[in-house]
This record gives sequence, C-alpha cells and structure tokens, in this order.
Amino acid sequence: MHFHPLKRRDFIKLLGGAAAWPLAARAQPALPVIGFLNTGSPDLLPHHLSVFRQALSESGFVEGRNAVVEYRWARGRYDRLPTLAAELVHGNVGIIVANGPAVPVAKLATNTIPIVFVTGVDPVRTGLVASLNHPGGNLTGVTTLDVQLGPKLLEVLHQVMPNTARVAVLVNPANPAGPIQATDLRSAASSLGLVLDILNAASEREIDAGFASLAELQIGALLISSDAFFNSQCDRFAALASRYGVKAISLYREFPAAGGLMSYGTSIADLYRQAALYTGRILKGEKPADLPVQQATKVELIFNLKAAKALGVTFPLTLLGRADEVIE
Repeated sequence: MHFHPLKRRDFIKLLGGAAAWPLAARAQPALPVIGFLNTGSPDLLPHHLSVFRQALSESGFVEGRNAVVEYRWARGRYDRLPTLAAELVHGNVGIIVANGPAVPVAKLATNTIPIVFVTGVDPVRTGLVASLNHPGGNLTGVTTLDVQLGPKLLEVLHQVMPNTARVAVLVNPANPAGPIQATDLRSAASSLGLVLDILNAASEREIDAGFASLAELQIGALLISSDAFFNSQCDRFAALASRYGVKAISLYREFPAAGGLMSYGTSIADLYRQAALYTGRILKGEKPADLPVQQATKVELIFNLKAAKALGVTFPLTLLGRADEVIE
C-alpha cells in the first residue's frame, strides 16, 4: 500500500505533533510540593492545620489549586520520624515544614531542601541554626519560650496551690528536650521548697497510667511539660484530670479550653501561621539562611473557672487580674 507523498508528509507531521504533546505538557511549571512533617496526627490538630492553610493561601499558595501538601504524621511515635522524613526527601518536595522533635530529624535527612520549623527549644543552643538573625543553613522558622517556661509554670502552680508540697511533672522521654526541662524544673522546685516527681510518658497508654498513678502517689498537682505530642493530647489530659481530680497546668491554651484547670504559654496556632508565611516567602524565592528565626514572645495565662470549681481550687485575685483569658 503506497502513501501519497503529500499525505505521508502530513501523516508524519501529525505524528510529530502527537509526540510533542507530552513534552509540551511537561513543560508546564510543576506545582510546588510542601512536605509537612508532624509529630502529631491530623484529627488532633485541626485548628492548627486550618490556620496554617489560611496563612499559606494569604501568601498566594492554595492547597489543591496551585500547591500540593504531602503530609507525614508520626502520631506521637517519634521513632517513625526518620522514615517519614526520608519519604519526603526522596519524594522531591520543595520545602519541609517540621515541628518539635521532627526538626532535628529533618535536618539530618537533608542539607539542601529548605526547612521551616516550629519548635519550643532554643534553635541556637540545640544546633539547628548558627544564630537567630542569620540562620545560615537550610533552616529557619519560629521558636517559642516553651522549654524555658517550665519553672514559670511551676511558680504559677505553687501560687494557686501554696499548701501543696509535692508536684509531678509529666515528661516525654522520647523528646530530646526532655532532660533539659527536667534539670531546669528540679532546680526551680528546690528553690520553691517543693518535692518534684518526674513521670515519663511517650504514648497514650503511658499517659493514662501516669494519671492513674498520681492518686496512688498522693501527688497534689501536675505540670505537663513542653512536648509536641503532649500538645496534641490536650483533650485526653483534660478528661483524665477531671476523672482523677488532678490539678494540672499546661503550656497550651487547648488544655483549659478542653476543660483543664489552667495554662501558661504561647499560642501554637500563631506559630503555624508564622511558619506558613515563611513557607510562602521561601517558595517565592527567598532563602532560609536570610530569614531571621522568629521568636514568639507573647505568653498567655488562661484559667478555667468551671474546672477550678469542680477541683475545689480558688485562683488568687492577683493572678486572676493578670489572666489573659478566663473561661467561665
């Protein structure tokens, strides 16, 4: 069968055009992919996630429209973080947003992909960045005073319950910042004349067991230390505190909002907002090395009056006057 020369030429031209289609499609700019490496789980952080997405869209990146977010959740299992970080790095994400103990893991996984962090530890002291003003490497982000706030929380707890001589602190042993917190709290406790018991919990089951043991040990009050997994467990903490009649203080507003007694710390939602804004700036071409680490310095004192009544606690008027929020 013979092709007419003209027809054959047209046919080849047509074939050539068809062969070029995938190339043309591939030439379209690919959507930026954001890796979201988190120690918690999505069902426990819905508010933080919505704040993050909102701020990201304000930066011009709308998830599902002109940006892709690849989520990796450790669900409190810090030992899973290296595998999850490796998945993101090998998946060629353009940037990684990491929190708490996920941050040093992400840093180990890549020294080229930009990383925006949300952390409660001092990023200079822990070697994440060279300095706050000039991070210098592929990391920048937001830091809180959370880890340094431990002694202050102990002080507030002591002011609310001056007759309580024995206090427990709940620490996550899987958190690298745990030993630093325990050391700071021990010296703060001795200066306040308090006996301090360290309770370790790295899972939901261990948290439940820890609360059950407080009654047996006859410990009057509990300080929930700074930890990303603990932050995602505020509803559980509030329910357990109510069940066992535990007078507790947390760094996170989510604790009294869920029915716990009180909190003293920074707003985690604000941190995720700041992290999203930095993510947008880096996706537009700025370098992490040139973006100073932001420090969240606003600390909020929040009381829950309903919980106080149920626990037989009366807040001193001096403290109530200083409260940023009183939940009725």
